[in-house]
Order: sequence, then structure tokens, then C-alpha cells
Amino acid sequence: MSQDFIRLLLDTRSARKAGAVAVMRRQRARLAEMVAFARVHSPYYREIYQSLPERLEDPALLPVTSKKALMARFDDWATDREVTIKEVRAFVDNPEMVGERFLDKYTVATTSGTTGTRGIFVLDHSSMVVTNALMLRMVGDWLAIGDFVRILASGGRIALLMATGGHFASAVAAARLTKGDGWRRKIVRVFPVQTPLPELVSELNRFRPVVVAPYASTAVLLAGEQEAGRLRIDPRLVVLAAEGLPAGEYERIANAFSAKVRDSYAATECPFLSYRCEHGWLHVNSDWVVLEPVDANYQPVPPGTQSHTVLVSNLANWVQPILRYDLGDSILQRPDPCPCGNPLPAIRVQGRAADVLTFRSDREESVSIAPLVFGTLLHRIPGIEMFQVVQAAPTRLRVRLLLGAAADRERVWKAVQTDLTRLLAARGLAHVAVERAGEPPEQSRGGKYREVIPLD
Repeated sequence: MSQDFIRLLLDTRSARKAGAVAVMRRQRARLAEMVAFARVHSPYYREIYQSLPERLEDPALLPVTSKKALMARFDDWATDREVTIKEVRAFVDNPEMVGERFLDKYTVATTSGTTGTRGIFVLDHSSMVVTNALMLRMVGDWLAIGDFVRILASGGRIALLMATGGHFASAVAAARLTKGDGWRRKIVRVFPVQTPLPELVSELNRFRPVVVAPYASTAVLLAGEQEAGRLRIDPRLVVLAAEGLPAGEYERIANAFSAKVRDSYAATECPFLSYRCEHGWLHVNSDWVVLEPVDANYQPVPPGTQSHTVLVSNLANWVQPILRYDLGDSILQRPDPCPCGNPLPAIRVQGRAADVLTFRSDREESVSIAPLVFGTLLHRIPGIEMFQVVQAAPTRLRVRLLLGAAADRERVWKAVQTDLTRLLAARGLAHVAVERAGEPPEQSRGGKYREVIPLD
């Protein structure tokens, strides 16, 4: 282990132990340092920060940035003049470079662009060291000593189920873990999430992992296979990623595998953002992240109020500073201390603002429906393992369903059609048609299943 990593690991533990005041003291100091560095070394930030005070610890004074804005000014955004969009694009267009170092010193990760703009993000050594240190803090909160002993005694095999074939953050991390002939290659195996489900089940049965790390939507499918007896694995820990689920689905997955189920809320722009506790709240790593719930005008919303979107500042990545970046997710911050005792701020993610469906009512008024509304409604219908509500036209919804083997397909569809029609009519949208899709839910390029897909 490097001295930097050990120092950061000790600091993350001491900050957590010292409480909220110590965490916020670190946050303010790191934000001021990052802002000062960005305005000196990034032409983009120098331009938009020129009228700001010399030292700044209040994030609300900073202008808001976005993926679209940063991608448009990529070369000026970077603080290293060698990092250019031309060179980075050539790197990510080569699938053989997944997991390799860009310019022999940086990690590059991309987003799939499902919400409009493909993102290309360059991460430096500091960001990766902080990510690893906070990951250990997370795992330490999740597992007791007895859990570690049981995982090691069972062989320690880890199954990573993720999108492959691109420079996605999870694929890059997996490539790093499985390179070479070391012990990690022997116990860590990557399973492409695009693999047909029967084949994936067969391969997992042979590997017998004790830690399984899938996308949340994939975990729902695997839980169904485990309940049906086709999947026969005995993991101690299931770590979910990418998408949130209704509360009942976490319990269902835990019961199917008789395992602890935990997850984290993160993004390619900030891979160490938060992690879930046993009470279902996500705790923000606020010693290294600033997370601001805001309304549609970027004004702060109080704890206990659902935000329109959320702004994130990554305080570890110096090569491409992420400062007051519109992440596009709607969150709710807990107004009181979490019963788990963790002093870090606790949030719940309500869905992506980009996944809100918008219609015109019969009175020509704009009506928006959040994705959580559809999830709450359809997850209550027995027999549905997965769904996608696709806005195929301004007044037409197509519903893709994946049902359990024992489900009565006609009865399930009738319930779906009745509930969605009632939901729409109550909002003045009785003219919006609900139709049954012949195809099952489809994965995005990044291997995820979006439950709600707005009109393109």
C-alpha cells in the first residue's frame, strides 16, 4: 500500500468517527482548495470564476455546470494541457484500451449517453486513491468481522455483472482487477450483463460466488431465477449498483439469496458519492463530496423536501474538476439523524429528472409524471419481474413486461392497463393510450434497464 492511500484511509476513518463537524471542516477546506486550483489551471473555470472572491468555501456562490457545457469546452476544462478531446476520443474508440492508462497516468471512463449527451471523464491518481479509501470505509460499515471470515472461508469468489465492450466505469474497474496472474484474477470474475439469462445462470452456478455485484435490475432477474430453483448460489453479500429499487425489492433479493443486500449511489463523475446503510438510507461521503439538493431554478430545498435535481462537487479529481455539476437526479435528504448512527448526511434517490414523462392535458396544460410514480404502481402487481414504460408518442405509452413463469399474462396485463389508465385519467390524461408491447424490456448500451423512457 502507498503512503498516500494509508494516510487517506486513516483520515476517512477519523472523520467518520469525529462526527459531522469534522466532516464539514474537511469539506470546506477541500472545496476552497479545489476552486483555487481550478481557476488557475483550467481556462474554463478561470473564465466563469473571474468575478468570485479569492477564497471561497460556500458552494452556492459558484455557477452551475453540466455535462453538455463541460463536453463542449473539454480542452479548456482540463487542467492538464495534454488532455484534449481529440486524444481522449481516440483512446475510448479503441476497445483494446479498456482498463489501460491514458497518457500512462489517467483513468478514462464514459457514460452511455442515455439522457442526451455522452460523457467522457478523465480521473487522476488522487481520485482513484480516494475512491479506494472510501470503498474500504463503506465495506467496513457493511460487514462485521464474522462476515469477512465467512466470505474468506467460502473461497472469497467475487462475481461482477456489468456491461462490457466499452469504457464504462465498471468495465474499466473490472479490467484493472482481472489483469495479470495475481490472486485477484483467480477470485474475481466478470460476467457480461448482456449474456442471455439462462447462460448467465449456468455460469454463476459453476463459479459459486460468495459476493455478487450486479446492476440492481439484473439482481431482480437473478432473484427470480434463485426463487425458481434454476440459480443455486449462496452469496454472503449482494452489492447492487446503477439503479434504485422500491424498498420491497431489496427485501425480496435478500430473502431469495439469504444474504446481506447493500448498494451505493454513485456516478462516473463522482464514483465515491454515497453508500446505503441497513436502514435503507444512502450516506453521502461529505468529507470528499458536496451534494446540494435544489429546485428547478437551482435554489436549495430544505431537508425533507424532494429536489428537482442535485448538484455535485467532486473534491478529489484535479485533472477535470467537477464543481456544482447538475447530476440530473431527484433526491430527498433526511431531516433528522439516521438511526444507524452514521453522522454522514442521509438521502434517498427519487429518480432522474431526465426520466420524467411530460404530456399535454385535454386542457392543453403541461402535466409531468415522475418515474417513481410508475414504479410504485406497477411493482405492486404480482407476477411482474421487470417493466419499461416507453413514451412512444406524445399521447401513447408502450409497456414492456417481463413476467414470472407462473404469472397469468392476461390477468397481469389487465391490471397494468387498468392501473395506468386510472393514473393518467386522474391527471387529465384520459386521451393518452396505453398499449402492450410485444418485446420485453431492453437494455441500454451501458447494460442497464431504465424503467421509464421519455419521448425522444
